[in-house]
Amino acid sequence: MTRVHVVSDVHGNAAGLAKAGDGADALICLGDLVLFLDYADHSRGIFPDLFGTENADRIVELRTARRFDEARALGAELWAGLGTAPADAIEAGVRRQYAELFCAMPTPTYATYGNVDMPPLWREFAGPGTTVLDGERVEIGGRVFGFVGGGLPTPMRTPYEIPEEEYAAKVEALGEVDVLCSHIPPDVPDLTYDVVARRFERGSGALLDAIRRVRPRYSLFGHVHQPLAARMRIGATECVNVGHFAATSRPWALEW
Repeated sequence: MTRVHVVSDVHGNAAGLAKAGDGADALICLGDLVLFLDYADHSRGIFPDLFGTENADRIVELRTARRFDEARALGAELWAGLGTAPADAIEAGVRRQYAELFCAMPTPTYATYGNVDMPPLWREFAGPGTTVLDGERVEIGGRVFGFVGGGLPTPMRTPYEIPEEEYAAKVEALGEVDVLCSHIPPDVPDLTYDVVARRFERGSGALLDAIRRVRPRYSLFGHVHQPLAARMRIGATECVNVGHFAATSRPWALEW
């Protein structure tokens, strides 16, 4: 029997990640390693490290109300007063988190990017026991796993949002797979709606088309932290949101 543990939306939870592979033959990580701002605890993340908890409270309030223009204006004001280029400050924070998180990954780990990740840095921090895959396949225990990283464009403008055509090309490049692994879900309302944030997140039509065409055994994803439906079947495919690992520290297990 082969056992694989799957996590997504790690968001800085290095302690949980270090134990996520316990009892498994491999760990799969579906991205969002970075913690820019913790919506449950506004004192945690790169943003409050730079600007304090009070400003983090204000940003969360504006974003939750979908007042994105006001949130961007506040952010621009804060960055202008920092005295450091925003890109440099963010990269420094991401580097600190990646150094800890990639060291916590067990061997072997198979990982793809989330929408808040910075792919160019992964090549620097990923150790020999971590295989990074995006638009690529790997065989684990006799089953073929295909990986598609990143997200689609949103008003949030997170770091790794790519055009729909580019995303669809990565899905198409996978071909026949037994398990389709992605950060974002297929574009199905029950899978994309977050019941706490009370909004639809971006899902992928290309993933949904591949599920209907290829009929993989599983479609595994994260991204939506509190989904209306964490699991549903589309034809022959079991679609599973593997959970908000930052909050639970619990991997989802797949055995065969």
